[in-house]
Amino acid sequence: MTLPNKHIKDYRRLARLLDSGATFTAFDTETTGLNCQTCRIIEIGAVQFNKSGVLRSFSTLINPHQSVPFECSQINHITDEMLAGKPEIQDILPDFLNFLGNSIIIGHNVNFDLRFLNAEMERLSMPPVENQVIDTLSLCRWAFPEQEKYNQPLIAQKLGIIIKNAHRAYDDAFVCGNIFLHCIRHTAALQKL
Repeated sequence: MTLPNKHIKDYRRLARLLDSGATFTAFDTETTGLNCQTCRIIEIGAVQFNKSGVLRSFSTLINPHQSVPFECSQINHITDEMLAGKPEIQDILPDFLNFLGNSIIIGHNVNFDLRFLNAEMERLSMPPVENQVIDTLSLCRWAFPEQEKYNQPLIAQKLGIIIKNAHRAYDDAFVCGNIFLHCIRHTAALQKL
């Protein structure tokens, strides 16, 4: 699936973008697998912020009407029982799209989550999300070239960010937003050298 989103890759200007008053939404999904065509979103979590701090948050479980494979449950601890009776994706998307607005989306390996989001929208005959995006995976590779691995828990540990509930969408989004802010500070400090 081709994504329509423009990736912001001029990392040296991120501090100015934040200072300009831009609104960012760090977001994450949990899914029933890795293939956006056959698997479904089971959880969306997001934190919206600007230079003043957190503005609001979004978190919901979603009934995918398919079983959560054991391997996925082992990672995210989401079970079929937890999803029974939860809203369906078509009931969630209007609120989530309203929440996103025209904010800049941030995610760690963000294309994975955007593919799932846009696949769900396509199934509902809705246009894709076209917000600008920042991938913190790429940002961390640029900001910390000495790292060997760039998965979110390792980067969070390096930066002293506490992870309360890894592999749950809201917590992963919150950690991602903090990684973004740490990278901006790191970049700004390097530019002063």
